[in-house]
Amino acid sequence: MYVTHLECPKCKTKFNHRELNQLCTSCQAPLLVRYDLNTIKEDFKKEYLKTRCCNLWRYRELLPIEKHSNVVSLGEVMTPILRIDKVGTSLGLKNLYLKDEGFNPGGSFKSRGAAIGISRAKELGIKAFAMPTNGNAGAAWATYAAKADIKAYIVMPKDAPTITRNECQISGAKLFLVDGLISDAGKIVAKAVKKYGFMDASTLKEPYRIEGKKTMGFEIAEQFGWKVPDVILYPTGGGVGLIGIYKALLELKEIGFIEGKLPRLVAVQATNCAPIVKAFNENKKESEFWEDAQTIAFGITVPKAIGDFLVLEAIYETNGSAVAVDDKDILKYQELIAKQEGLFICPEGAATLAAADELYKNGWIKENEKVLLLNTGSGLKYPDTVIYNPPFLKIQEEI
Repeated sequence: MYVTHLECPKCKTKFNHRELNQLCTSCQAPLLVRYDLNTIKEDFKKEYLKTRCCNLWRYRELLPIEKHSNVVSLGEVMTPILRIDKVGTSLGLKNLYLKDEGFNPGGSFKSRGAAIGISRAKELGIKAFAMPTNGNAGAAWATYAAKADIKAYIVMPKDAPTITRNECQISGAKLFLVDGLISDAGKIVAKAVKKYGFMDASTLKEPYRIEGKKTMGFEIAEQFGWKVPDVILYPTGGGVGLIGIYKALLELKEIGFIEGKLPRLVAVQATNCAPIVKAFNENKKESEFWEDAQTIAFGITVPKAIGDFLVLEAIYETNGSAVAVDDKDILKYQELIAKQEGLFICPEGAATLAAADELYKNGWIKENEKVLLLNTGSGLKYPDTVIYNPPFLKIQEEI
């Protein structure tokens, strides 16, 4: 393992990575894993990847797991990047792509964070954790925890998708529902952590979920032949995926795997829950709590992200942007891509398509630029987003 320490991105205080450290003890900011990138540059070459399995573990030099025996895997894969020409043509974009995270175990990108987070928890001797979730993260951590024999205590809003609740329940997690938002679930988890001494697996309150999410950035760079796209649009709630992609690209640049400008990163939110977009439009470094948050894209219903300053930094440093889209447009573009490309994507993923269309129409995205959308999960996990009323046939009736 090439990890040197954990570091607070605000005050730069260093912490021991071989101990359970959650937030910076001085400023309560998330901790980031730091590596000896100079040594990795000497020891890790692109050609080594040719003989490795096509999953996130192929980037082991840039991951925080010390011993292979501690790896907890449920069959992760390198998710495909699909060229969506029919949709691109209809919108006027000549180089439109989608990375489909629905191919992960459990059908969402949350498997990446859970794979690394649970593996590292096992390595550190963790016996139990608690976490708030909008659904997919809790489901992913519950299933990986079952494999690792770690007890999971999951708190999610009562309106979370039924399928994710079922995943938690059948995996043996202790599931609790709260009549509120993920922020309310977070307060309950904080009390449990303090009372019972659980590891707090809330978004960015442990340093390793982001290390799993950053493997999306590694894959993007490799799948594009180490020539990164011009723009990456990401559905943003807690923002770990966008932060992770940015961290991955910085590490790849440091070890010489990629060169030149980084992609312009775009955080996509819903108009009824857009704290990052509001902060970006006001040129602020942190967001404010968003009151009465509600959107059909349930996974990005996060009124205030603990890592908001890291999301905004990634946007500013890459000359990116932040866009909010309406729920009606999310459903419109979810249907559009299904009808034209045969892809049933989650509403959060559909939000990135709506945002790309808006940014192209206002001139921010150019016609020939290479644009990548991140679909963070399978639409199969959100069956209630599809409204249909097919005709009913009696026996022996014809179409």
